[in-house]
Amino acid sequence: MPMNTTLKTQACLETNLESNIEEIRKQTHYSDDLIIRKVRVGAEGHSIQIALLYFDGLSDERQIYQFILEPLMQERVTTEGHQGSELLDLLMDSILAVGQISKFNSLDSAVQSLMKGYVVVVVDGCIEGFQIPMAGWEQRAVTEPTNQTVIRGPKEAFTENIHVNIALIRRIVKSPNLVLKNHTIGTVTQTNVSTMYMEGLAPKEVIDEVVRRLQSIEIDAILESGYIEEFIQDETYTIFPTIINTERPDTIAASLLEGRVAILIDGTPHVLLVPSLFIQFFQAAEDYYHRADISTIIRGLRYFALFIATLVPALYIAITTYHQEMIPTQLLISLAAQREGVPFPAFVEAIIMEATYEILREAGVRMPRAVGQAVSIVGTLVIGQAAVEAGIISASMIIVVSITAISSYVIPEFDMSIAVRISRFFFMGLAAAFGMFGIFIGIVAILLHLTSLRSFGVPYMSPVGPFHFSDQKDVILRVTQRKMNTRPSMFGKLNPFRQPNPRRSKRS
Repeated sequence: MPMNTTLKTQACLETNLESNIEEIRKQTHYSDDLIIRKVRVGAEGHSIQIALLYFDGLSDERQIYQFILEPLMQERVTTEGHQGSELLDLLMDSILAVGQISKFNSLDSAVQSLMKGYVVVVVDGCIEGFQIPMAGWEQRAVTEPTNQTVIRGPKEAFTENIHVNIALIRRIVKSPNLVLKNHTIGTVTQTNVSTMYMEGLAPKEVIDEVVRRLQSIEIDAILESGYIEEFIQDETYTIFPTIINTERPDTIAASLLEGRVAILIDGTPHVLLVPSLFIQFFQAAEDYYHRADISTIIRGLRYFALFIATLVPALYIAITTYHQEMIPTQLLISLAAQREGVPFPAFVEAIIMEATYEILREAGVRMPRAVGQAVSIVGTLVIGQAAVEAGIISASMIIVVSITAISSYVIPEFDMSIAVRISRFFFMGLAAAFGMFGIFIGIVAILLHLTSLRSFGVPYMSPVGPFHFSDQKDVILRVTQRKMNTRPSMFGKLNPFRQPNPRRSKRS
């Protein structure tokens, strides 16, 4: 929870029912959607008045009637000889047919419970009340992932309800060692944030660091996982993401079993995963559902697409501007003929086309879904063809920009794809200024920057830098499941073996 520097005295409940109701209405600024239902419980002459308070739309009225009002208003209910705490215990233990129920004695607690969809029950003559979780707002059902789709594998995705997301994970990892810790962040929104980890797998220092960073957040509102991500990430001034967000429960389950920590935020279908490494952004859930040889080929294709998306425009600019001797003669003559009427140098060509494509892609995302894709595809074709015919852009530049744009879609994680797109302009500028020498300098600078990054204290480029030989079985190559019998050395130190150690099995 956020740390408050000032202590606030909480107002306690009074014995007078009307005073308590009026104070709750006052704290909620007499909002019209606050429902107050008063009933009398007990036989005539010994009846006691009770008030149920809840917000319309947040609580399920059908459950309120079935599990609270109906049991309370039955004739068999008797309150004679019970008052104060004894009466509350009678209602909680013998009358109300609900699972989770808890007492409170402050008006602030009652108001906070109302905001979470709870039903608050206040009894006349008691300085305590009780609250019942009966949230009943409309929510989206579990559907297929929209961004991280797979051909083979589970088709479930997280929703905006944190309780549903927790259940999706627990349905996969049926272990008592799966631990959930709840936090409340945001002084106004009071957003539920939960951390999940496997006891005995996740390093204690990582768990403590995650909790420390969450508790240090002081903000009035948490509306999406991006808020949390910016507060807890190690390095702010970098274009490369150091925290993975995913909408797939199977991805979270697999990472938890490696010793990582998941952070779930109520109100968003994306779950954060820490620590996160560079290689994880090029791994997809489907890699582990296909055979090892197929997964290795596809993963190698992703790294090749990374090379194309990052360096091909820069290489084209450098070679055509400074190193024409590297081009075969026939190709050089063809390129020269294409560029004969083009008034701009290769760098300006590339900037114009890359910027145009980024604008079209962003427009396709923001426009209505029915026309968004058509605008981005048709716009790219029409503008590219018109630019070539007008002599503004060469045909070879259209090919370079197209293959570069397509390659950026091969990267599984959208955040890493954005970083690659930004770094592409960086390399293009170096190529225009210094040629191939500038590209090599840029590669060295990027590698030095990547090796300096940390994700919750773990080197970002691990297990490549620092190098861990035992972890190379799941970097570029993906060996068979039988040989992947150890967890990543950076996380699985407490329990390194996924499967029984073959050496120990032979000895026993």
